[in-house]
Amino acid sequence: MHNGKVYLDCMPRQEAEALWQNALAAAGYFARLPAEEIAVEQALGRVTECAVYAVQSVPHYNGAAMDGIAVRAEDTFGATERQPKKLRVLPAGGPILPGTCCIVDTGDVLPPGANAVVMVEDVHFAEDYAEIAAAAAPWQHVRIIGEDIVQGEMIVPERHVIGPADIAALLAAGLERIKVIAKPRVAIIPTGTEIVASRRELAPGRILDINSPMLAAAVASWGAQPVRRKIVRDDRAALAQAVSASLDDCDMVITIAGTSAGTEDYTYSVMSELGQVLVHGVAIKPGKPVVLAVCRGKPVIGLPGYPVSAMLTAELFVRPVLLARQGLPTTPPKQVEAKLARQLFSTIGVEEYVRLSLGNVQGRIVAAPLARGAGLISSLTRARGLMAIPAESDGLAAGTAITVNLCCPELELERQILAVGSHDLALDLLGMHLRRHGGHILSCANVGSMGGIMAIRNNEAHLAGIHLLDDETGEYNLPFVRRLLAGHKCMVVHLARREQGLLVAPGNPKGIRSLADLTQPGIMYINRQRGSGTRMLLDYELRRLGIAAGQIQGYEKEVATHMAVAASIAGGAADAGLGIRAAAQALGLDFIPIANEQYDLILNFADDDERREEIIAVLRSDGYRREVEALGGYDASRAGTVLWVD
Repeated sequence: MHNGKVYLDCMPRQEAEALWQNALAAAGYFARLPAEEIAVEQALGRVTECAVYAVQSVPHYNGAAMDGIAVRAEDTFGATERQPKKLRVLPAGGPILPGTCCIVDTGDVLPPGANAVVMVEDVHFAEDYAEIAAAAAPWQHVRIIGEDIVQGEMIVPERHVIGPADIAALLAAGLERIKVIAKPRVAIIPTGTEIVASRRELAPGRILDINSPMLAAAVASWGAQPVRRKIVRDDRAALAQAVSASLDDCDMVITIAGTSAGTEDYTYSVMSELGQVLVHGVAIKPGKPVVLAVCRGKPVIGLPGYPVSAMLTAELFVRPVLLARQGLPTTPPKQVEAKLARQLFSTIGVEEYVRLSLGNVQGRIVAAPLARGAGLISSLTRARGLMAIPAESDGLAAGTAITVNLCCPELELERQILAVGSHDLALDLLGMHLRRHGGHILSCANVGSMGGIMAIRNNEAHLAGIHLLDDETGEYNLPFVRRLLAGHKCMVVHLARREQGLLVAPGNPKGIRSLADLTQPGIMYINRQRGSGTRMLLDYELRRLGIAAGQIQGYEKEVATHMAVAASIAGGAADAGLGIRAAAQALGLDFIPIANEQYDLILNFADDDERREEIIAVLRSDGYRREVEALGGYDASRAGTVLWVD
């Protein structure tokens, strides 16, 4: 009696994949997975359920960045080689009093009263005194609180795969446990009376089960938890029981073999009984007799028994579904252009996959086809590339230029969008939305607005955030773009209006009310780097008020982000600094409004680059605008408005 399906369909791969995934989506399979909380030290390779923020700054104390002596910087002013300053060396552990110092090693807590470290190489010790021949700048060679990571700063975004460096950063930032997506459980059921589990059972006519461990490893590499079941003999009732039981406690079921039209191939009939078979047979080679079904709202796939066929169909059909289940994108493999070394024949109507050896010969990559055959497991281990012969072709001639998918780990650089320019907290949110909606990764380098414009001009960035006030016109950003990017094909889009102001300690203990108060004795300022829009705004306002930079103590002390300004004030290294309201709000500081400025993005993409339209779509979305405005001090109502196109 025949219990399988005699005739297989021959559906095109893309159609089969879409049909199966659409049915799974309709069944709610790709809804958010439950989360679980685990120890950070056990989180390698796990996918974050939500963005993770620092609960403490790094470093969490003001510490010595060099071996030397801790001093009061003001005690060293005026020191020269002819007239060195002598400071009495105190024992460690007490405060630094006027005219004293103490010896510190790298990483030591900066003693109370000290605000600088002089390197040991620059100190001459004589009895109980230390001689210094050069003045120390305030906070030189000191690692201030939050220099690396600021409390409240995002460490990793949602849907991020945790790596080794992430573990170090999370632990340093005070996280001991994080929420991650629960791993999808994937049942793997080998079938066939001829299949044996160990080499000891091998005999003529018996086949070692190598597919189960291979597929288990593949499933694990795709972020899921493989659940290997015992071998099921060629018995329909036994197969039905195994699949049904696996549907009870797993998120996906994979059966191996029994998918064709033989007298003991039961996969099709069992899946039809338990659910809906959508596809039985795909127009690919190897791997034609694959079965795609949805049973109890879960994916069930019957893979062919030959190893090469099983692996290829798992890569084509299982991997995208598992990644989507975890909220991760399916990254296409890295491709290279190559020259086909010899002629290949194929069958019209079937998309054929051929594994290749690759080599760089005289500066050109050459692809040599490996032996073809669904059972040739050696081709999987030897292959360095994979190509597809289109279904409408009967083969390819030697010397044909072909596109090769590299058999190598996925490269995240393929999905990165490089942002160079002014720092803003809204860029973190933009990166989250881009990852969520399109799978792209926003990588930011904070070099200031002018640095961003230069990066765009030199084609060194995809995106630059800018907020530059033109002194002559009072207009933001566009005068600089017209002047410095004339002839460069790019686009300027609006992100938000935002409040800039003075960040001060809670309760404003120094009584600072305006920029003019920065000239008062005893007030230490923390500045942004040259070229940043915030620095240019400060200089513009100081000129307008007739205040010289030299009148402000700490004007020369620079940091690269708004959050670093906030951290310096929260840590006591400074009394005031210019920054955005959101940075003050993030660290619980007081905020004194100074200006309402315009923050825009320069986009440097080709007209047909989908990433540009994706960015604009995110900026215009209600969800993104709400999240930006929730940061505090933002008006994102016009986000995504195109202001200029060259």
